[in-house]
Amino acid sequence: MSSQSDLAIIIVSYNSRALLRSCLLSVYDSGGARAQVWVVDNASSDGSPDMVRAEFPQVHLLCLDGNVGFAGANNAALRGLGFDRADAAPGSPAYVLFLNPDTEVKGDALSRLPEFLRAMPRAGVVGTALVYPGGEFQHSAFRFPTLWQIWFDFFLWPGRFVESPLNGRYTRAQYSGGQPFLIDHPLGAAFALRAEVIRQIGLMDEGFFMYAEEIDWCMRVKQAGWEVYCLPSVTVVHHAGGSTRQYRREMNQALWRSRFRLFEKHYSPLFNLVARPLVRLGIRYRARRADSA
Repeated sequence: MSSQSDLAIIIVSYNSRALLRSCLLSVYDSGGARAQVWVVDNASSDGSPDMVRAEFPQVHLLCLDGNVGFAGANNAALRGLGFDRADAAPGSPAYVLFLNPDTEVKGDALSRLPEFLRAMPRAGVVGTALVYPGGEFQHSAFRFPTLWQIWFDFFLWPGRFVESPLNGRYTRAQYSGGQPFLIDHPLGAAFALRAEVIRQIGLMDEGFFMYAEEIDWCMRVKQAGWEVYCLPSVTVVHHAGGSTRQYRREMNQALWRSRFRLFEKHYSPLFNLVARPLVRLGIRYRARRADSA
């Protein structure tokens, strides 16, 4: 097993104390003592910072004065690690792993991800397999958004294509094979970047408060000529929205604000011309179904 001394781990937390504790316990149970572990707290009111100070004093804890969102909080840690400078400082990590607080790493994930990036010189980003707490399969890799994906977000019809590439999914066989495969982007719950890539393309776009920031980043990674992979032999448990479920309405609004920002930033005027009325149609459809339920 390789050392994690060249690995930094960043976890952004907002009012997720119990989940954050489980996440940190899993990190240290998996060898995280050899990594630089950063927790960025987005002005939580549930005692999360106090828990980290008391139970994980080895963690680099950043407590922000307000909730600056996922991208802004990750960037705060990246700046603390020196990624706002053009050149790497002595002791800078070679790889950075981003984890949601509602994740738990398993086995040798913390050594396998850097090993993969080290062995694949054109790999800029690598994501993991994700499973639910009961061990059930969860999609962890996706194709970049399309109009078809917007359609399926609202209408789920025809159902036989919901799990298909038409809806941005990769096949179960690609995961079950255990071999790394090229993807457009991983889910933001667990993914690692090569430090060289971050210095080349820049930090996360803080115009994304929540959601789509990892898609934007991977688009920029690919535009810079790097490859993005899923490594399904590495597994992370994901509680799937556990840290945002209590703010469901606000998070749904944030989701579509971020997606529209992504579309305006990377997609054609024609795509945007079709996407907005399609979303409005979908919202009206969902509202009618809710009223009739």
